[in-house]
Amino acid sequence: MASQTQGIQQLLAAEKKAADKVAEARKRKARRLKQAKEEAQSEIEAYRLEREKQFKEFESKHLGSRDDVAAKIDKDMKMKLDVINRCMASNKELVIQQIMSYVYEIKPAIHKNIRLD
Repeated sequence: MASQTQGIQQLLAAEKKAADKVAEARKRKARRLKQAKEEAQSEIEAYRLEREKQFKEFESKHLGSRDDVAAKIDKDMKMKLDVINRCMASNKELVIQQIMSYVYEIKPAIHKNIRLD
């Protein structure tokens, strides 16, 4: 009977040892997954920063800086406003004369839809 108890004790010890090995393997796997995830995250961040840098270079090369773009838009707007103001100034008197002629030269007439029966 002592040999059976000793055999059972050995089986229990082996089972506990195997369970410990499995638990340790799971912990190692979890650590490796976490490490791989962190490495992937850092690679993603490095790639994102590189692409942002490339985009900024492309943007500044092709579009100029934002201040340059804003200055160009302001300049274009001022030029267009000057053209509109010159056009208005040159045609102002003519338009006033036309409006005044329409107001003062009233030609009374019967509307074409009126029936005189």
